[in-house]
Amino acid sequence: MFKRKIYDEILKWKNTPKHKPLIIKGLRQIGKTTIVKEFGKNNYDSVIFLDFRKDISLHAIFDGDFDINQITFAITLRKKDAKLIPNKTLFIFDEIQDCPNARASLKYFAEDGRYDVIATGSLLGIKNFRITKKPSRGIPVGFEDFLEMKPMDFEEFLWANSINEEIINSLKISLANLKPIQPFIHNEMLDLYNKYLCIGGMPEVVDKYITSNDFNEVRKIQKRILLDFESDFGTHLNDNNEIIVDDFAKAKILETFHSIPRQLAKVNQKFQYSTIAKNAKGREYKTSIEWLEDYGLISLCHNLSSPEIPFDSFSNDDIFKIYVNDTGLYIAMLDDDIPIEIISGKMGNGKGAIYENVIADAFSKMNYKLYYYHKDSGLEIDFIQKYQSKVCLVEVKAKSGKTKSSSYILDNYDKYHIDQLIKFSSNNIGYKNKIYTFPYYIVSFVFK
Repeated sequence: MFKRKIYDEILKWKNTPKHKPLIIKGLRQIGKTTIVKEFGKNNYDSVIFLDFRKDISLHAIFDGDFDINQITFAITLRKKDAKLIPNKTLFIFDEIQDCPNARASLKYFAEDGRYDVIATGSLLGIKNFRITKKPSRGIPVGFEDFLEMKPMDFEEFLWANSINEEIINSLKISLANLKPIQPFIHNEMLDLYNKYLCIGGMPEVVDKYITSNDFNEVRKIQKRILLDFESDFGTHLNDNNEIIVDDFAKAKILETFHSIPRQLAKVNQKFQYSTIAKNAKGREYKTSIEWLEDYGLISLCHNLSSPEIPFDSFSNDDIFKIYVNDTGLYIAMLDDDIPIEIISGKMGNGKGAIYENVIADAFSKMNYKLYYYHKDSGLEIDFIQKYQSKVCLVEVKAKSGKTKSSSYILDNYDKYHIDQLIKFSSNNIGYKNKIYTFPYYIVSFVFK
């Protein structure tokens, strides 16, 4: 099993007095079940696993009264090896969105307090996932703790590749002192980062790369994962808690998702409905975008009318870009020769969208909302974020130096009140004339 940062967050949850049942949501196949099982094995005397997707008969356990003694007794009847040890037992409710009554029971597990519960779900964020005319027993508001798990970030990728922790710490020390990273280490990190671009952070894909070093096999798994995700599009629960597909909604979601490479290939990467299909209208596809965002596969980067804090006050809901929340999967949507071009350093103009996506992906993994700044006059900044408690321009470029747009904003401090620019590129760490230059691979150390 790969080392994942969320493990420490789960441990922090467990060590918090009077903690509530924990909900971990995130994409399919990112390692939720694996990490929770490993956590249970290391921290509890008894672990009882219930998979509500695989074993639908388990749903009946939660159809009666929410009496924890009755529920746990019924579970032990089904799970012959289950042991109930107060304060030392973890229940794992896998794919809990498939059993709404199990989720409703979490309130009563919290009030009872004898057993810990960690629930996982790959479709938990989907609005109106359950379509039913039956009265609902409700979600236990105020009785759940939440974590969101995402694909592996670059530091986790380094851990998976057995990169010495001292090397990783040296990157952080160089950043803290604004000193260049040793050239040999810098070049090695750039090489690994280019591989990370192509591989991404899906654990099965990373494992295949490490064990085979075969990008053809990596790409096969990525394409299969994309097909698995697409099989989820438009799904919801019916009255009988059965997964069914809305074919019309699925078609719209597929069209939207498949348009993303074309959207990012444009000079102006603003999402345009006409790029999905000729004469397409926002009212036809808005819910498809919301579905993909709720699912966790994309992030929206909204345009700011003015680069000021608080960003949400200046965010335009109708003007946005879309990025894929795993750059390896994004590249798997592109031509088959793209990974070779990236690794060999021969990637042409299309490199810009890929490197923008990986920086957006890094921000998303750190739970940062995404914003950019664009004016019809041609003024455009890739991202706007806060750095050291102040508004900062963020540009993603192949080389160092100011761009026309960022130069204009920095030179007009009286108008914009912005005096810092971060440029992510293949160049080493540096600082000069209000410009921080950082290599792509330390983005998650810069914004932490």
